[in-house]
Amino acid sequence: MYDYREAIKNDIREWLEDNDFYEPDELYEELWINDSVTGNASGSYTFNSYMAQEYVCDNMDDLAGVCEEFGITNEQIGEKFLNGEWEWMDVTIRCYLLGECLQKVIDEV
Repeated sequence: MYDYREAIKNDIREWLEDNDFYEPDELYEELWINDSVTGNASGSYTFNSYMAQEYVCDNMDDLAGVCEEFGITNEQIGEKFLNGEWEWMDVTIRCYLLGECLQKVIDEV
């Protein structure tokens, strides 16, 4: 089973090792649009729809949290499912969890 939180924290740690540290607010903004952490710049983290589908299906609770937090209706998410927009769902989950994961990494440092 894919663990978004661990993957995102690992991606954040790797990004921090490769880049200058930003203030937390600036860091959040930078990571929000970073393909290696959220995939939000290009619209894909995996660049593989089947892999994104597996990740999303393994984490339906996080997808439900996304819908609640971002005001996505059942109809809207149903359309995403029917259209196979797995990479959109994957990226959206990563963006949803970014703040939580970033805080945990900062607390570790």
